[in-house]
Amino acid sequence: MPAPHRFGFLLIDDFALMSYASAIEPLRAANILAGRTLYQWFHVSTGAAVIVASNGLSVAADHTIFDKERFDTVIVCAGGNPAAFDDGKAIAWLRRLARTGCAVGGVSGGPFILARAGILDGVRCTIHWEHLPAFTEAFPHLVSTRTLFEIDRGRLTCGGGVAALDMMHAIIRRDHGQALAARVSDWYLQTAVRLGDSTQRISLPERVGTNSRSLLLAIGAMERQLSSPLPRQALARTANVSVRQLERLFAKHLGVTIDQHYGSLRLARARVLLRQTGLPVVQIGAECGFLNASHFAKVYRAAFGLPPSKDRMPGRRGRRGRS
Repeated sequence: MPAPHRFGFLLIDDFALMSYASAIEPLRAANILAGRTLYQWFHVSTGAAVIVASNGLSVAADHTIFDKERFDTVIVCAGGNPAAFDDGKAIAWLRRLARTGCAVGGVSGGPFILARAGILDGVRCTIHWEHLPAFTEAFPHLVSTRTLFEIDRGRLTCGGGVAALDMMHAIIRRDHGQALAARVSDWYLQTAVRLGDSTQRISLPERVGTNSRSLLLAIGAMERQLSSPLPRQALARTANVSVRQLERLFAKHLGVTIDQHYGSLRLARARVLLRQTGLPVVQIGAECGFLNASHFAKVYRAAFGLPPSKDRMPGRRGRRGRS
């Protein structure tokens, strides 16, 4: 009988509990349903005895990165602001694992740390959509996707949240067949298993809360064109309505003007880049359609209560992870 597959979960302070649970619970279910130990898992820290999740729950570490433990697969669980992670010893540990043939993965913000370690080069990878703008800015050479998860040549990356359930279904199916994987999904009331290439985000109509085709066409164009904002006339042409009609649609369905909605999208992108990258404030403003630095600072302060230069979070923990 083959030895159990040993998983190490490297938990980074502020890790997202949902992502972690969605990744580890299917392993437990697979063992129970198979009637034998197919998988073992261990919590690994960068040195601390306890790791704290984004919701305040504490998890005791079984090992640290300094222990001489053997793992078949190591998955990095991170949330908050993974771009701020700079533990050189943990990065070196991940590189050593990759060199020795250990499968290495990351969920939620974990792929950011893998990319920093240089072990995602040449493979398909994904990351939670909230981290994607900063991820692509920091690692433009990587083949990053917007999918739920990617499994490519010993690298496993997942957007996080409940998408980790789908990724673990694929792993269990690969290791022990479709029948067991299906029973695990049934155990967790997962009535529809999504493929890795499924999109991360809910549809635009669900996000916006309307089925107005003209409004959705305009918003879709806005989201694709943040660095060089389209004039209202161009948006109206895309939506196949007049500017006046488009203004009415925004007022009716969203309670804002065209310019207000466009501005909020650009400011949201700017905030992500400010908090998760080291790009200059002026460059971030320009990439979000604010060509005038003073105007960018003014509207940013009005929206968030502080100037962009004060929202960089250098050396501090990022926002509590939502994934």
